[in-house]
Amino acid sequence: MQAELKALQIDRSKKRGPEPSRWAVRWIITGVSIFLLLGAARFAYDKLNAAQDVDVVRVHAQSAGAVGAGVVLNATGYIVAAHRIEVASKVVGRVAWIGVEKGDKVKVGQVLVRLEDDEYRAQLEQARGQLTNLQARLAELEHGSRPEEIAVARANLGQAKADLANAQVTLDRTRRLVGQGVLSKQSLDDAQAKYDGAAARVNSLEKTMDLAVLGPRKEQIDAMRGQVEQARGAMSYAETQASNTVIRAPVTGTVLERAVEKGEFLTTMFVGDKGAKGYVVALADLNDLEVELDISQSDFAKLHARQKGVVITDAFPDRKYDGSIYEISPEANRQKATVQIKVKVLNPDDYLRPEMNASVAFLSDEKHAAAGVQARPAIVIPTSAIHENAVFVVLDGKAVRRPVKTGPAASNGIRIEDGLIGGEDLIVNTPAGLKDGDRVHVKSS
Repeated sequence: MQAELKALQIDRSKKRGPEPSRWAVRWIITGVSIFLLLGAARFAYDKLNAAQDVDVVRVHAQSAGAVGAGVVLNATGYIVAAHRIEVASKVVGRVAWIGVEKGDKVKVGQVLVRLEDDEYRAQLEQARGQLTNLQARLAELEHGSRPEEIAVARANLGQAKADLANAQVTLDRTRRLVGQGVLSKQSLDDAQAKYDGAAARVNSLEKTMDLAVLGPRKEQIDAMRGQVEQARGAMSYAETQASNTVIRAPVTGTVLERAVEKGEFLTTMFVGDKGAKGYVVALADLNDLEVELDISQSDFAKLHARQKGVVITDAFPDRKYDGSIYEISPEANRQKATVQIKVKVLNPDDYLRPEMNASVAFLSDEKHAAAGVQARPAIVIPTSAIHENAVFVVLDGKAVRRPVKTGPAASNGIRIEDGLIGGEDLIVNTPAGLKDGDRVHVKSS
């Protein structure tokens, strides 16, 4: 029995297994720490970005004599220039001078940029010289042979005929002497060859004389005229290229962007932010502005072409601008489930800038028809919605702060003189700590 108990006892004198490596322990601790930090960061992110639940009421603009008329839809978007023009260069070259800055107003035809034109001027001079040379050759052909040239040709022909007559006499004499046995047959062959050469020369000079009298062929003159026209076209092209080194404003407008500096190289194609530039400035007429909006397909049926609306910017919420729908996209955006529309700002001023945030309150047709005879709409909101002379409205799932001007108290709240136009989703019982831009969730009623 003692032997069996002894066998069950643990022998502590035996060596333990190998201890884990220090580096392994460190890696395990580091991994666990990173995991815990990521979890804490995710928890903090979810807490910070959690949408707050809010109560909202729809703001109604009440106007006498127009029951039910008012805002049918509020939408947000951006102010854009109706026609933005990126003024590019027609030729490549280095910028020698630039005469505008961002924000400058320019008139059509005003010089914006000058490029170095040494090479283009040299090409123009070369083309002009080639044209002059070909024009001189054409004039020579058109006037034909000069009298002096015809006289020279006639004199050469006369000399050749005299040489032919002398060769004939020599040939006849040699033939008689050979027949008498005085000269050899070789002498007769030499005299015959000299006579034949003289006769051929006379025939050639007769043809030259005829050509000198007739002058150049019509086909030669026409061919030279074609070369002159070609050279004239090359010179016109060189003149155009040289004049294109001066870049002018194509329209009257405002410089939205200045893309180049003196010494930079311009190309005729866009190559990105680095290297050669594809355009010099961006222009737009700031008296022709529009608001670009993406309308949800579920709200699209509320709108139609030329529908009126009121435009308000986040930068100047106390300023209102009349607007009208003038463009509706012919196709929808599948990914966003929206349809893009553009609202033309009918009375823009210097306060509006492209790329500003803007909201548009689209008016019902009844309200617009009676707008000329109605008094100013009365807007009354709950007192609990006002905090430090401002209210919060819900736009695209965010709380947007709107300064307001309050008027006299009403039986059901307080009247708003300025800052709201009706149709906004107004947050009431504003949660403590709510800030402009915070995400919010509208409680279901």
